[in-house]
Amino acid sequence: MNKVILMGRLTRDPETRGEGTSLVTRYSLAVDRRFSRNEENNTDFINIVAFGKSGEFAQRYFKKGTKVLLTGRIQTGSYTNKDGQRVYTTDVIAEDQEFAESKNASGNNGGQTDTYSSSSNSVQDDGDFMNLSDGVKDDMPF
Repeated sequence: MNKVILMGRLTRDPETRGEGTSLVTRYSLAVDRRFSRNEENNTDFINIVAFGKSGEFAQRYFKKGTKVLLTGRIQTGSYTNKDGQRVYTTDVIAEDQEFAESKNASGNNGGQTDTYSSSSNSVQDDGDFMNLSDGVKDDMPF
């Protein structure tokens, strides 16, 4: 089985070549590693290729900095460059891609808002935990 699930931010705007069924869109994701040996944040930069409608979607809606969740498969290849050297490539072929945060969350405030409101009930963000008003607590299904 060859299945990849990634979440990261675009490092550049998508680049598209071709048209219609031969449309190919390329972009790269900066994906943070979950664990590291020396407690430093490590990031991998992964090349993504999207074909056809997926490529059109990426070209139209994704921009540098957009947080994306995608599933796909790894594809390796090789070619000979101008100097006659063999170059090996590894890409992720996008099968499903979507936004990983709302448009408002990607704005200037880094994705955090101070107050959320739903009809007359309000929820206050208190750092790591959210305090729920009594009306909201009664509406919770659990």
